[in-house]
Amino acid sequence: MTHRSGFACLVGRPNTGKSTLTNALVGQKVAITSGRPQTTRHVVRGIVHREDAQLVLVDTPGLHRPRTLLGERLNDLVRDTLTEVDVIGFCLPADEKIGPGDRFIAEQLARLRPPGRAGTPVVAIVTKTDTVPRARLAEQLIAVDQLGEWADIVPVSSRDGYQVDVLADVLVKHLPEGPALYPEGELTDEPEQVMVAELVREAALEGVRDELPHSLAVVVDEIVPRDQPPGADGRPLLDVRVHLFVERDSQKAIVIGRGGARLRDVGTRARTQIEALLGARVFLDLHVKVAKDWQRDPKQLGRLGF
Repeated sequence: MTHRSGFACLVGRPNTGKSTLTNALVGQKVAITSGRPQTTRHVVRGIVHREDAQLVLVDTPGLHRPRTLLGERLNDLVRDTLTEVDVIGFCLPADEKIGPGDRFIAEQLARLRPPGRAGTPVVAIVTKTDTVPRARLAEQLIAVDQLGEWADIVPVSSRDGYQVDVLADVLVKHLPEGPALYPEGELTDEPEQVMVAELVREAALEGVRDELPHSLAVVVDEIVPRDQPPGADGRPLLDVRVHLFVERDSQKAIVIGRGGARLRDVGTRARTQIEALLGARVFLDLHVKVAKDWQRDPKQLGRLGF
């Protein structure tokens, strides 16, 4: 049996379902998801293991017209990634008409396929099909077809699993023949500290107003084992110390909440996921700091890992 292996990159406007689709294809949570745009800031690799293939998914921040230095750096990250993959999946949601942002990305992708040369194949993926009636989906598929030249067009729903396996087949079809790139059972190559920071960030973004996501950065200071015997369940206890950075005092108040209630809720929500990720009991120590206008300051961006 022929075995294929390689890299697929999911691109699209912010909040078009890229991270949710990555999780659906892998079958487990490896990318954080949020109803807010610009949630993903790190390239997350999710690994799909099959008998006939290994598909390594690269989840990028949404391509967008940048307004800050952070935005420019995120766009550069996406473009660098696009030149290094075997196939690109362009995500367009079924429940939103094609707009300037989609056309901007389509133009960027067209430049990766010079006229008369093969270039990187692009699969158009119509996401969130469960949110629209069949007639509206048909209209969107026609609109997507007219937007550019695609290797394939696949409608999917990450929520109910509609055609997720079909999409995996289509992406695998465009991979080169080769052996597995990662050991069986490995689902991501993200460092644990990055995954922990992303889980805290996801919990902090739940149910807050629109201005916060762009202004919130999370840094894990340390993950250290407690010097004490494992609990009754056999799991060790880890101290996890995390700093959340915002740009203004008013945003700090939002994250902490009245009497610290919101921050406690963030800690409870994040700790459950972090314990599942690390396979240990966790004491989560969260601190909120103001780093004024960090998105526009090259030194602070560097300190925060961008």
